[in-house]
Amino acid sequence: MKLALLGTDSRIDLVAAAAERLGHRIVAASDLPSTGSVWGPPVHWGPLVPWETLLDSAACDGVLVGTSGWTESRAEATRALVQAGRPLLVSHPAMLSMLWAWELEMIRQDAGGPLVPLLPDRLHPFMTRLRSLLEATLAGDGPFGAIESLVLERRMTDRSKDEVLAWLARDADLVRVAVGEPKRIAALGVAPDAEPTAWNSLTVGLTGPASVPVRWQVAGGGKPGLDLTVRFERAAVVVVIPDDWAEPWHWSESGQPAEQGWFDRAEAMVGLFAGRADSGGEGDVPPALWSDAARAIELAETVPRSLAKGRAVDLHQEEFSEMGTFRGTMASAGCGLLLAALLLLVIATLVGGIAHEFGWDLGARIAAIWPAVVLVALGGFLLLQLIPLLVAGGRGHE
Repeated sequence: MKLALLGTDSRIDLVAAAAERLGHRIVAASDLPSTGSVWGPPVHWGPLVPWETLLDSAACDGVLVGTSGWTESRAEATRALVQAGRPLLVSHPAMLSMLWAWELEMIRQDAGGPLVPLLPDRLHPFMTRLRSLLEATLAGDGPFGAIESLVLERRMTDRSKDEVLAWLARDADLVRVAVGEPKRIAALGVAPDAEPTAWNSLTVGLTGPASVPVRWQVAGGGKPGLDLTVRFERAAVVVVIPDDWAEPWHWSESGQPAEQGWFDRAEAMVGLFAGRADSGGEGDVPPALWSDAARAIELAETVPRSLAKGRAVDLHQEEFSEMGTFRGTMASAGCGLLLAALLLLVIATLVGGIAHEFGWDLGARIAAIWPAVVLVALGGFLLLQLIPLLVAGGRGHE
């Protein structure tokens, strides 16, 4: 498989190195440093080319998109590549913008090309094991009694706002895998404007459909990584997830020795992107879709609003699509049109009264045509509602 790079970062660098180990080739690169690998093992980059070259399917079979030094130009290049149907593996989160993420999803649905987020942690066997345990417990068949809480402690060295929200966007995917889609999010801490170090000790509470209280919190010290702890009535299960992809995961239960679980996240993502990943057995956690990545970005993007308002924010799980966008636009336009009609009625009545009082014939004629203007505007608006039927009919004949 011939791969190209559009930007890079510490995680994409490891994926590129794994791709070379597995026999793939990096044949081109764009928006990168001129020489050498920055973070991980040596990667033999191909020639530096303009990103427009990557639109040609003959240039490469897929593109790895990194986030270091992210610019609006790279965002536009990513959008154009998705629109062209090119297979992309995108480091997550590329942008902490829900609108941008869902825009890519709508373009992907229309273009049909693969768009894979770099979310390998959900593929670890320990996550399948944990989700099976939680599902059994919620069904009343768990070995440890009822679930009391799920706590995720994220140990970080750089606790700046951007880093904290980026890691939350990644860890939110594990929350969704474990307990389902959160319905409400509440950020606990000092408002960022009031305290520059507000992000150092951020705590985020989430509630989901299973009514399991979830807490995600930032911590300093120790090796960077995530401690995922599920507390049951009679035991606790801890999954230790290191940030270093070369280190093993650890699983421990109360009173039991810890287990190690080796898992090459980079090779797993390369196999998935190349279409040769093991589909796994029944009950395994499926690979993340781009819609999963967009939901996780939406959760992270909500945190600053929750902090600023000092209260919980409800998540409505709106489905974003071209049809949904059209309906939302038409609903807004309909409300605006009704308000404009009422305003026109008031103005026409006022002009008509003045014209009648002073014998102004032109004003009277202008005031008299307002019903026709409103009728034409409303008729045109109703005709616009037929656009989805016309588009669907046109696609059906393609």
